[in-house]
Amino acid sequence: MKSSIYGISFFFLFCIFPLVSGQLASNQSNTMITVSHQLANSSWNVEKEHNPCLWEGVTCNAPHNDSILSLSLSGFGLSNSSFLPLLCQINSLQSLDFSSNLFNSIPVEFFNTCGEIDGLKSLNFSKNKLVGSLPTFQKFAGLESLDLSFNALNGSIDSQLNGLSALKSLNLSCNNFTGSVPSRLGKSRVLEQLELSMNRFTGEIASEIGEHGNLIKIDLSENHLNGFIPESFVNLTKLETLILSSNQLHGEIPAGLLGITTLQRFSANQNNFVGLPSITTSMSLKILDLSYNKIAGRILTQLLLGSNLQTVDLSYNMLTGPVPVNISSSLVRLRLGSNNLSGQIPSTSFVSSPNLTYLELDNNSLTGSIPPQIGSNPKLALLNLAQNKLNGTLPDELLNLTQLEVLKLQLNKLSGEIPNQIGRLNMLSVLNISWNSLNGIIPPSISNCGKLINLNLQNNGLTGLIPDAIGNLKFLLELRLGENKLHGRIPDMPQKLQISLNLSFNNFDGPIPKTLSELNDLEVLDLSNNSFSGEVPDFLGTLSSLSQLVLSNNQLYGVLPQFKRNVSVYIDGNPQLHRPQDHPPVLSKKGKSVGVTIVITFAAAVLAVVVVAIVFLLISRRLSKVNEEQLQSLEVFSPPRVIQGNMLTANGVHRSNIDFTKAMEAVASPANIVLKTRFSTYYKAMMPSGASYYVKKLNWSDKIFQLGSPDKFEQEIEALGKLSNSNIMIPLAYVLTVDSAYLFYEFSPKGTLYDILHGSLKSSLDWASRYSIAVGVAQGLAFLHGCTSSPILLIDLSSRSIVLKSLKEPQVGDIELCKVIDPSKSNGSLSTVAGSVGYIPPEYAYTMRVTMAGNVYSFGVVLLELLTGKAAVSEGTELAKWVLSNSVRPNKLDHILDFSISRTSLVVRNQMLAVLKVALACVSVTPESRPKMKSVLRMVLNVR
Repeated sequence: MKSSIYGISFFFLFCIFPLVSGQLASNQSNTMITVSHQLANSSWNVEKEHNPCLWEGVTCNAPHNDSILSLSLSGFGLSNSSFLPLLCQINSLQSLDFSSNLFNSIPVEFFNTCGEIDGLKSLNFSKNKLVGSLPTFQKFAGLESLDLSFNALNGSIDSQLNGLSALKSLNLSCNNFTGSVPSRLGKSRVLEQLELSMNRFTGEIASEIGEHGNLIKIDLSENHLNGFIPESFVNLTKLETLILSSNQLHGEIPAGLLGITTLQRFSANQNNFVGLPSITTSMSLKILDLSYNKIAGRILTQLLLGSNLQTVDLSYNMLTGPVPVNISSSLVRLRLGSNNLSGQIPSTSFVSSPNLTYLELDNNSLTGSIPPQIGSNPKLALLNLAQNKLNGTLPDELLNLTQLEVLKLQLNKLSGEIPNQIGRLNMLSVLNISWNSLNGIIPPSISNCGKLINLNLQNNGLTGLIPDAIGNLKFLLELRLGENKLHGRIPDMPQKLQISLNLSFNNFDGPIPKTLSELNDLEVLDLSNNSFSGEVPDFLGTLSSLSQLVLSNNQLYGVLPQFKRNVSVYIDGNPQLHRPQDHPPVLSKKGKSVGVTIVITFAAAVLAVVVVAIVFLLISRRLSKVNEEQLQSLEVFSPPRVIQGNMLTANGVHRSNIDFTKAMEAVASPANIVLKTRFSTYYKAMMPSGASYYVKKLNWSDKIFQLGSPDKFEQEIEALGKLSNSNIMIPLAYVLTVDSAYLFYEFSPKGTLYDILHGSLKSSLDWASRYSIAVGVAQGLAFLHGCTSSPILLIDLSSRSIVLKSLKEPQVGDIELCKVIDPSKSNGSLSTVAGSVGYIPPEYAYTMRVTMAGNVYSFGVVLLELLTGKAAVSEGTELAKWVLSNSVRPNKLDHILDFSISRTSLVVRNQMLAVLKVALACVSVTPESRPKMKSVLRMVLNVR
């Protein structure tokens, strides 16, 4: 009975299955099989799967599955587009997605054939390498969405889009289009999305665009547009997003624009606007960004009262008058810094702002005290009131801001003591209250601020001791306590200190303490203008990262220890302290000379006896030690055991050269280490063929690496191995061992960019080489940001992670880190995940996210290194901050450049100044103000 039931069930399922699954029409099936043979793609394989409806990227009409509705070949790595017209034989298609491939052209037959498919609604060729002018779309009657963004198309746009009568979404952003912004955008004017950003459009914005009444989004940012915003835009009653950033637009904002009832975002930063409309903003407006303009006058109260307003950025303008008394209760971020605002900070402004998270009023002329009411904002994470004229004491109410991560109050006139319970702000990562008139002691409770990265109390009147518990700030990278009245012993310092330790202009005395001997990551140590005495200890010469030591104006004596060549040591103001090559002073009394001679003779005799004894003992024990030493040697240099090794490259030369066994022998010896970065160790491995390769070690036991799953690791690395770009270090092979992963790369004989600019291989790079390096790095980074369906981000872009195949051929390294590092498993240190100090974007302190805008910032710092010849952290100051502070006055720009290069010719100087403008845009404080990488590349290329 049971078997008959099973038989009936099986028969029923067998009979009903064809009705459910159906069968693809034979002509469509044949077309797909023909295309699959041309693609040779493993996921489109009729032998593995007979039904094309089940192939990757294929969508059929469920439940019958007798016709194909959409095809997505996104990210297939295709370069030959000759097969495209074949797909147009499938007349049921509604969507075609060819994004993130390597096509440089589209066959004309494709447009002729696919244009006949009435049901085709969406066409996507974004993120390819298309060149030439925009194709003419004469047919495509039903096409609603066209995306050709992130290509290299050029020329002007005139009538190519006229035939698209149903077009609703057009995205041509990130190309090289020139001429005027197109105004003829489909016959029926049903367009809803218009994205033309990051091109080279010039002239004024055509008022005809305002006649497309269905427009929801307009993005014309990062072009070369001038003139006014057309008054016709006020008639776009469905508009939700308007982005006009990074152009040369001027005049005033049209009166009705901010009153459009549907408008949610208006960004027009980095233009030349001079005035604001005097109307209430739309109740739907969420984001208003007009930073970096020339807007003058007062901030009208109604501008900040929109009931849904979340972000307002009016920084870097010429605004005057007071801060508005009332602001929207929905505001999350308010940026009014770098204006000419005056008066007191109104105490009522921030009481009714329960969502306020970021408040920036820095670099104005605000007076009076810090209102205690600011402490009633429970979500406040960033408070920047720096560079004003504020006075009075630090209100205790600030200690209620338990979510505060960044507190900047420097360059004011604040007085009184630092609150004893400052440790309640245990989320702080940045605390800067320097250049004020504070007094009293440094509260011991500051050690409870366990996430502090940057602590700056410089130039106040602080007294007493440095708290012993300061060493508990284990993530602290920079500590500035200079220009106070501190004294007493110097306690153990946080061993992670990296940027700077400044104790100058205090009252410290006695010998330089041994507590400083563990600071191996420290780059700048300033002990000047104290009363330190005695000899300079030898351990200072062994600090491996030290680049600058300032000992000026103390009471030190003797001979300075030997320091590495790249360390700058300042000893002026210590008359009894001499460098090794100086002659020591001759003692004036003969008795002292005789005494010294006797002491030296006696010491030499004792030393001789000790040496003889040691030699005797060594000889007597040598035979018994030989076997032990051999065993130790074998243990130290035992090659790691290979669990798995795979080739990634298809290049026959590399495949024949790479020998995994030989490579593991090389990594067993520390003598083969050629480079150490924050996350990796590079070895030079000589293969039996004589060819050299980099073998990079990732420590499997480090919990931040996602290497616990070899399958996941292999999948990510193999995907990277398929990339092709001459400015990227692409893995050629990998080896897995018990506790590590090793990646193989082509060897770069010139070392890193850091070595050439600042380090052991330092040489004078001419401008041609520096410019070529800038272009190459930009090309590599633009490729990573735009080559795949999801951008490849760099965790640690710096001059140390850029290697040079020649002085004009850079390669960007460590591209795999963002794929194999898990930020959630880090120990909380900013630099553990964000990269190298000096390259970390300022917003990372409170976003803790690696982004494309953050990569652009890091690239901007690399540009500044090439332009100035200075390191990313120089003399205890981050290069980007130094350049930004010196770029405020245009007549100072020349002083920023490396004079040894800029003086060579007027042409070179002008090109360097042009690249400097690009770099300044990249290191803009706000991530929204930075250009996209493809736009950066275009700007750098346009310099010549």
